[in-house]
Amino acid sequence: MELEQHTFTDGDVSSTLAAGWALFDQLELHQPAPMVRVVEPHRQVAESMLEEVLAGTVSETEALPLLWAEWRAGMDALRRAGAFGEPQTGTVAGLFTSHGGVPKHARASIEVGFGGVDGDEQNDRGNHGRPWQAVCLWATEVIDAFRADGHPLAPGLAGENVTTTGIDWERIVPGVHLQVGEALLEVSAYAVPCRKNAAWFTDGHFGLMHHRHGFVSRAYATVLRPGRVAMGDPVVLEPDT
Repeated sequence: MELEQHTFTDGDVSSTLAAGWALFDQLELHQPAPMVRVVEPHRQVAESMLEEVLAGTVSETEALPLLWAEWRAGMDALRRAGAFGEPQTGTVAGLFTSHGGVPKHARASIEVGFGGVDGDEQNDRGNHGRPWQAVCLWATEVIDAFRADGHPLAPGLAGENVTTTGIDWERIVPGVHLQVGEALLEVSAYAVPCRKNAAWFTDGHFGLMHHRHGFVSRAYATVLRPGRVAMGDPVVLEPDT
């Protein structure tokens, strides 16, 4: 299925619909009550449709375009309401790809397409690689804080494609836009950690990087405009596009 230049496999369609409730949960997670009210009309439409999918009265192929449209509309409504604040500029501090799994390996530059980063592969396509997980992001500031607590973590080890520096990571919430080099990204969701990241945490406590513990999680992003990204390129949060 094609949606706004994004290709969904049959598995992507099913797993995205299954994640629909969580995607709206994360969109509202760090927003104050007035901004939650901005999202709620879109959430209600989407969740009503998801209930129909469960009941078998709406097919998955009919449902996904509506979920996608309402989710993205919720993000647009937050932007119009001023939820994401003023622009801020940081820098690309690391670029990484792998042929599956972690750690990922350093690159001097990457090409970002609608389907993700060229040359980057996922072993578990049931949980990774959907269009709204095209690029994984993290920050040196978060990594350094974990290192200061004694965790043997470093950029790329936990599987991010792009490590930023100089951006306030608490502002990286679902819906925010990032201009990364030539690529325009829309943060979509927080990346839930798995046991493959246990090696980078003291006593294997990889759950410390879960978004329930605050602004420490990696973030996934949808690609709105493809392009090349190189080390040292600017990262602009909420660019004037």
